[in-house]
Amino acid sequence: MKWIRFTTGPTTSYGIVEGTMVQPVRGDPFTGYERLPQRLDLETVKLEVPVIPGTFYAAGMNYARHVEEVARAHGVPAQLPRQADIGYRANNALLPHGENVIIPADAGDKIQYEGELVVVMGQKARNVSEAEALQCVMGYTIGNDVSERDWQKSDRTFWRCKNSDTFKPMGPWIETDFDISNARTQVRVNGAVSYEFDTGAMIFGVSHFISRMSQYVTLFPGDVIWMGTDGASPDLRHGDTVEIAISGIGALRNRFVRASA
Repeated sequence: MKWIRFTTGPTTSYGIVEGTMVQPVRGDPFTGYERLPQRLDLETVKLEVPVIPGTFYAAGMNYARHVEEVARAHGVPAQLPRQADIGYRANNALLPHGENVIIPADAGDKIQYEGELVVVMGQKARNVSEAEALQCVMGYTIGNDVSERDWQKSDRTFWRCKNSDTFKPMGPWIETDFDISNARTQVRVNGAVSYEFDTGAMIFGVSHFISRMSQYVTLFPGDVIWMGTDGASPDLRHGDTVEIAISGIGALRNRFVRASA
């Protein structure tokens, strides 16, 4: 099942995508819903970020080749993480499918993408085992973790380089029927394949992250966990369009536009 948040006129609500149509619902997939009788053409509605999370978690350095690429860029030996550590991102940075990523006018030239699988929690999770963890997941969506790498070197808390407005595109919907074992992530820049990798080739998997996190923090329905990326990104320019496709979910597409000074 594909869940979207969408806007028609002044109203934003949840709906279920069935082929090229949307069936609106009263309520939401987390607390309960009722299907409404009308059906809308998917192309006629405005897609929103599929969920506004209570807490926005992000796992960094969770693919071996990404660790190796970063180490090579810095001229240091690659060291894989020894434990599943989580970080946080800001909701102000979230951006729907199809809208423009705005590069701040004073940003440098090293603007890069990171195509990521996003886990959407469907149940409260506290002190859960790895065997129980996936029962707490509602579904999955796609994220583009945009970074300004020059700022990343100087921003002690990553507040600008990772969390500037529009730097976290997410969508287009939440897919509840997803098999990570058969999934591949492909990133296209201006239509040309830039990078692709096995989505499930993580150092620490979804179950492990949820279980470990839940020993210390309570995860709630609607929270999201971005699971990291593999490989390296080219530097993006004004006018570039990045499309991140994960088989079994769909594709997230956004154009990059530099703000005027």
